[in-house]
Amino acid sequence: MHIAAAATHSCAPQHSFNHASPPRWSIPAQLKSCRRNVAFQNRRLSISTASMATEAPSDFPKLSILDRRESRLLQFVKYHGLGNDFILVDNRSSSEPKITPEEAVKLCDRNFGVGADGVIFAMPGVNGTDYTMRIFNSDGSEPEMCGNGVRCFARFIAELENLHGRRSFTIHTGAGLIVPEILEDGKVRVDMGEPILRAADVPTKFPATKGESVVKAELDVDGTIWNVTCVSMGNPHCITFGTEGGQGLQVDELNLAEIGPKFEHHSVFPARTNTEFVQVLSPTHLKMRVWERGAGATLACGTGACALVVAAVLEGRSSRQCTVDLPGGPLEIEWREADNHIYMTGPAEVVFYGSAPL
Repeated sequence: MHIAAAATHSCAPQHSFNHASPPRWSIPAQLKSCRRNVAFQNRRLSISTASMATEAPSDFPKLSILDRRESRLLQFVKYHGLGNDFILVDNRSSSEPKITPEEAVKLCDRNFGVGADGVIFAMPGVNGTDYTMRIFNSDGSEPEMCGNGVRCFARFIAELENLHGRRSFTIHTGAGLIVPEILEDGKVRVDMGEPILRAADVPTKFPATKGESVVKAELDVDGTIWNVTCVSMGNPHCITFGTEGGQGLQVDELNLAEIGPKFEHHSVFPARTNTEFVQVLSPTHLKMRVWERGAGATLACGTGACALVVAAVLEGRSSRQCTVDLPGGPLEIEWREADNHIYMTGPAEVVFYGSAPL
């Protein structure tokens, strides 16, 4: 009303009397324009008042932005495990992902999307498992598994199911059965199963150098010879502690963006590979940087931390229980001799809740 009143006052008609003839009002074009403006402002006021009403009319459609199916909004929770971040999607109602790999690429874009290293789907279990986990990387490829991702997955399930305290469940993945356990302090310990060492199963075209395994093999990358050990945690890993005749890596000095893709796409890795560059601080303390297949340089890689401890033990560089420092923080890794399983313990944290148009 204030706007309308102000408009009416400012456009008051300017009139005059002609004493030689009967009085007559003169309505200039300015007043006609003003009347149109007042009517427009009144209409705007009416619409605004209706939209601010605390109770809409009974026939007014209740449109929540999260309920508009036609706009294809994806609801999600973003988590990170030591900076390795993921978009988690509740997909328990379907055995097919809610989005395509191409849509995942857009969502993972850090400038034009949500920003993440991958999209993870919580899906119905198969073959007697509680849940199925699938992942699309930031480049749209689908890896078999992800160690940091499975910890985030466990915390996501606990929130969806309103679980409290110490909990454990079974997850079907492309790398087989994975069993995470949420601990009392909120960290997640994951039984990652047994490492795969047979060269053909990693897979790698390297000939075996120790039994059926590839340990301290020589890899030529642009004329530089690297000593590498190959391990699979359901996904392929190439672990290196340095070059032939070198003094050991100083991992902070590496240019990962330059060298990482050359390892990932090397011809000896038919399914490409994740690559871990490792610095030995002590027999129980290792430091690594990682170039992940399909994601590039990331702040952490859980399966990579597991694989490098296996490689360090096979090369005689470490004990079976180690702290592994990653750019995003430490993980505790144990390769148990009793059952040959690898156990990974680390955090998983919520970043934010959201929805994104597709």
